[in-house]
Amino acid sequence: MVTVTDRAQRVLESKQKIESPFLLDETLCLYSPQDNVDALAHPRIADWLRFIRNDYTPVLPPSLRRILLLMPCTKTKPYPFSSEHKHINQYLLDAGYRPTGDIALPGELRERLDEKFSADVLNLSPLMNDHGTVIHRVVISEPMALVPYECIASYEGKPSPATAYDDPGLFENRGNAVSPWRPDFTAEAVSPTRWRWGDEERRHYVFMHNVMAEAMATAIARTAHYYSDIVAWVAPGLTHRSFILEWSERAANKVAAWRKVGSARMRLVGANDHLPAERQIECLPTPAQCADAIRRLSRRLDVSISHARGIYARGGADATPLALPELLDVLVTRLAGAQAREAFAARRTATHSSLTEYRKRKDTA
Repeated sequence: MVTVTDRAQRVLESKQKIESPFLLDETLCLYSPQDNVDALAHPRIADWLRFIRNDYTPVLPPSLRRILLLMPCTKTKPYPFSSEHKHINQYLLDAGYRPTGDIALPGELRERLDEKFSADVLNLSPLMNDHGTVIHRVVISEPMALVPYECIASYEGKPSPATAYDDPGLFENRGNAVSPWRPDFTAEAVSPTRWRWGDEERRHYVFMHNVMAEAMATAIARTAHYYSDIVAWVAPGLTHRSFILEWSERAANKVAAWRKVGSARMRLVGANDHLPAERQIECLPTPAQCADAIRRLSRRLDVSISHARGIYARGGADATPLALPELLDVLVTRLAGAQAREAFAARRTATHSSLTEYRKRKDTA
């Protein structure tokens, strides 16, 4: 059994998450919030954040409808080879979307694909359907903020850190997001294998969370004019959704707005707090859509609602519920034309009062 207190053993576990021919960079094993904050100064991460904040430009086919689709990172690297991304990408292919180019992961990964998946699930190019809708997939990642699909393996002629890292360090509910070997470790053991964060873990979490949100917002604000829609496909309640939501969205999504550190409360800031109304990220699935998916799952499997909730909680594709067909139906419907155009028009006609409120929040943050 891998022990939380032994970094060398944890690195061995991390190596198993990187698919050949890619290799783990052991200096990019980030097991706690403190490790994450330190990673901001790591040369590979600092260069990546420079690239995504300031220099990255998407190359997309001409179209009236181009959708930025934000997807969650996965423990398996590269992300498209994860069970979750394979199922999501296959669902998009089955819905009629096709790669627009030939940017792909190495052939040996394609050779290891299960036969139920098309080789195109590992194509990193933007997708397009017969109606002219372009989908540009970008992964939400800590510590890299955003990873465009086409840059998963390389960027600017350099190997990407996106295929070489392991970062479970911001997920407190897993119980092992700690680094006991650090001098600033303050977590409390609640069992032989689980820990509860202390003040330093929580303090560093808030700092890293807010840096990731700011980097995401900076990159999206700079490139938003390329897209008609900005949609995030992120599991409710998890850190990726917290990176996005503004303060007024958090309660409805059951996402914390603060973390207590000592006697103080530190505010969690999302990318939408930084973005003006017409460029904000739409988070899917909504809580109501999740509830409906559970009902439909119970009908499909002919099980009780409570049984369906348990299956839903375990997730689709051995991951989050985001890969369940009942939720992927929601995503494909949202990507369809009429609803997307209406949502885009609504954002473009955002009221002056909402913009004024945004500026007030920004000034007082």
